[in-house]
Amino acid sequence: MTLLNALTQLKVKNLGPGKHFDGQGLMLVKSQKKTGKWMLRMTVAGKRREMGLGRWPDVPLAEARQRASDARRQLRAGVDPIQARRVAMRHEQRLTVADAIERCFAARQAELKNDGQAGRWLSPLSVHVIPKIGTMAVEDVDQHVLKKTLEPIWHEKADTARKAMNRMNLTLKHAAALGLDVDLQAVMKAQALLGKRRHETKHIPSLPYQEAPKFYRWLTQQNFSSAFALRFLMLTVARTSEVRFAVPDEIEGGVWTLDPKRTKTATEHRVPLSSEALRVIDTRPILAGSEFLFPSPRGKAMSDATMSRLMEREEMEARPHGFRATFRTWVEEMTDTPYEVKETALGHQVGSEVERAYQRGDLLEKRRVLLDQWAAFLVSDPNE
Repeated sequence: MTLLNALTQLKVKNLGPGKHFDGQGLMLVKSQKKTGKWMLRMTVAGKRREMGLGRWPDVPLAEARQRASDARRQLRAGVDPIQARRVAMRHEQRLTVADAIERCFAARQAELKNDGQAGRWLSPLSVHVIPKIGTMAVEDVDQHVLKKTLEPIWHEKADTARKAMNRMNLTLKHAAALGLDVDLQAVMKAQALLGKRRHETKHIPSLPYQEAPKFYRWLTQQNFSSAFALRFLMLTVARTSEVRFAVPDEIEGGVWTLDPKRTKTATEHRVPLSSEALRVIDTRPILAGSEFLFPSPRGKAMSDATMSRLMEREEMEARPHGFRATFRTWVEEMTDTPYEVKETALGHQVGSEVERAYQRGDLLEKRRVLLDQWAAFLVSDPNE
């Protein structure tokens, strides 16, 4: 005999701890006489499942029966009521743009250099997107929202706008992967509405190589960490982030070895150190407790702007990254160094993927000779 509507309000109230069946899979599970929860047993895709229908006495018997009836109706229609409720709950929670960005960043963080600690990935969004639409539901973001948000910087800060758009595209894809109903074409349509960016490529200002020895000699007279970091950057022609996050354990046998996670090409890069570069390391100010070669006063990695500000205070237009161009121009005009050696010294990948598969050396000794020549040039007296 099929059990049906076996419980009454009075029975429900007086029943003790245990499982009490009403029929058609509905049961009341009591942990104690005064509290319990409604559960519905059913078979979904051939598997036995249990679905919670609310706590008793907050949900009375009549409402529990109605909820169970609604779930069975969904099941007859081929819908998994448990999954349907999960989807509905996600929609009710309405993931905001700020939360979606944070989740996307967390998912991609391992791919970013230094786990994204420098904040560059988030920066365009933190400054230009989140303050404007951070509290909006990510599902409500369309091309018109993005156009209005980024229109003020579309031409004036073209590169920042491009990065913000690209990262919003990734954020929308991440939200779609979560099961949210987002418009994956919103970025493309917003770009069409905004039109082509008016943008002139501006190269980072560099110091003419003829003036580099004079500036280097001035740096040798300064005794603060940023000056030593700049000297090391000039001598190794490394990128600023590579110098800022450099640690002593990366240096062995006169070679500075950068892990693939620390390089722009995502490949290991070995830098031969000249005697002058080793002298910089040996004489640099040391801050007890810091893991970095050139730490900030608080012992953390030097900020991205510290070396630039040093040059700004000297009223120089050139910036630290520009010393790579200074070096490249000097090599081109003052030496007959082969192209492969020049480019590898800058940490660039040379040749096609097939060519690199056969040429597996990194020309370390040839680059050592070149960087020794560069160091000798930097320490030379420009007045002689």
